Amino acid sequence: IPTRSTGENCSRTRGVKLARLTIWMSIYLIKSRLSSYLTPPERFRCHFQRRVSWIWEPSDGHRDNIAVYHPVYGQSFPNVAFKDRVVFLHNSLENPSIRISNLRMSDAGRYTCEYATYPTGNEQGTTTLIMLSKPKNSANGVTVQAGTKSVVVARCEAADAKPAATIEWLAPVGGNHSTSTTSGPDGTVTVRSEYRLVPTPADNGREVICRVNQKTQKQPWVYPIKLSVEYLPSVSIEGYDHNWYVGRSDATLVCLANANPEPTTITWTAASGPLPETVVVEGNKLTVRKVDDAVNTTFICEVKNRLGSSRNQITTVVIGESINTVTAHTHKQAHTPCICVDVCTNEMEIHVYLPVNMMNTHW
Repeated sequence: IPTRSTGENCSRTRGVKLARLTIWMSIYLIKSRLSSYLTPPERFRCHFQRRVSWIWEPSDGHRDNIAVYHPVYGQSFPNVAFKDRVVFLHNSLENPSIRISNLRMSDAGRYTCEYATYPTGNEQGTTTLIMLSKPKNSANGVTVQAGTKSVVVARCEAADAKPAATIEWLAPVGGNHSTSTTSGPDGTVTVRSEYRLVPTPADNGREVICRVNQKTQKQPWVYPIKLSVEYLPSVSIEGYDHNWYVGRSDATLVCLANANPEPTTITWTAASGPLPETVVVEGNKLTVRKVDDAVNTTFICEVKNRLGSSRNQITTVVIGESINTVTAHTHKQAHTPCICVDVCTNEMEIHVYLPVNMMNTHW
């Protein structure tokens, strides 16, 4: 092997390329300096020291030696981050494959086994390790009160993913959403999305859907969220049929309330003062055992929940007798017209019967 005439260095190299690795075959001079006269040629003694080196490149421009194998000096793992996690599968130069256990997100990068050949120079085989991380998905609704301002009603998160996930909202309620991302020290990304709308009582119980898409998932992650909107009670009174006649028994009014949270109390009162003696209250039901002039008043139903109270009222009118029984039939067979009146609960029909000889009479 030729050397420089100074005898200070012996640097020619030769190597053998293996799959995805490089074997260094370095030549070192036994004596670092020689003295010589103008005599016949001097013999320079060199010998080969062969070794395998694995180089890790986590980013462009950064190279770190993580594993070295030498047939005499054995194995060496100079990088603390890989110590006790990287091993040579075979204790030989012919197959110096390595194994990395307990992979971390930070292990991503290029892994190169380097060697040098003569006369072509250095060659290398590189494997790129791409670390993937499945997102930790979660979603939840936010309880809000009905109002006039846009507020967050649902949240969705895809945490610690690589590559970053995307979040979509499927919602028929006409809101909008905002999304933010946070990068972790290990290269993962957390994506958070909030869904907003102006909440109304009608939105309570409606459903919005969070959908997360990411490379490691076989299919999108879908999570339905029921909206929770709190509001004051909405009160209505049913049961009054405009036929409260004197003597009628068990005339009933029912107080209905739509509220979130649920009503805590329902109270009946009368505008004229204390409830009449013939009135019995059971929960949301008011029953008049026997109708008389005392219930010729306005009944008020007040409903409370945790947010406050609401009320509604209805005025009942007592009549002399049932309108269902009022029928006036005045049939005169003479030349006077006959007018028959049938009165029903919601409508009145008037039938006029005329004698034949009065058909042409102008009225």
